[in-house]
Amino acid sequence: MKAPEVDYVRPRSLTQAVGLLSNASVEARVIAGGQSLMAMMNLRLATPRLLIDIARLPELISATDDADAVTFGACVTHAAIEDDRFPDPSRGLMPRVATTLAYRAIRTRGTIGGSLALADPAAEWPAVLAALDAELTLLGPSGRRSLKCADFTTGIFETRLAADEIIESVRVAKLSANARWGYLKLSRKSGEFATALAVVVADPGRGCSRVVIGAANGAPLVLKDTGELVAAGRRDGEGLRSAVTADLERATDRHFDDFQRNLHTVAATRAVQQVLM
Repeated sequence: MKAPEVDYVRPRSLTQAVGLLSNASVEARVIAGGQSLMAMMNLRLATPRLLIDIARLPELISATDDADAVTFGACVTHAAIEDDRFPDPSRGLMPRVATTLAYRAIRTRGTIGGSLALADPAAEWPAVLAALDAELTLLGPSGRRSLKCADFTTGIFETRLAADEIIESVRVAKLSANARWGYLKLSRKSGEFATALAVVVADPGRGCSRVVIGAANGAPLVLKDTGELVAAGRRDGEGLRSAVTADLERATDRHFDDFQRNLHTVAATRAVQQVLM
């Protein structure tokens, strides 16, 4: 199948893009890398009548570095992060994640903002940025608003992004010098979406310790008991497995089967061990 007929416009500014989106008389969608949207259109799962291309807007393809954080424009590509073209606030975590995301051809086009906006439950960035306690800036007709990445995704392909809003940027606080992180992605083969994904960030200097799993039948899932164990620096293997098990058992709304529960336990345990062992 091929995509239905669609009109295309390339605005000259982000403000103009928001105006086009909010005032469109037909269904309009923003497009940046298009790695997911074009496939969905070809399958007729998405049928917008107007595409608003924001991929080349200067304010969206750059990053700013200040004393405490790096702010990435929403159209910064996975490849740009992989290649360290911008300052890395995560001390290696974000470039590492980018290398595991799909294939190089896709990484050169796909964007960090597009991944967040789509909210595929198996995608890497929603879980990773939740673990890093990153913050989004959204722009709509009423102005800007900020939202934590951990609160942005609400379900499978569901977010708090309004129909007339565009993700403008992602602000990631810089990890301190003694911070540690762990990351594990389980997939059937390299380049595929995750069947289980775990991210651990332990930053005593900022008082931050978080364990998040992705591919979790919904939004990224924060494992609170496991995060507390990491914060305490406990290297108890049995205690770690018990904490992960307790966190997963409380997530009754995710309806994990035994196979999924085992995969998530393995991913979370190994990611934590990268930090503690």
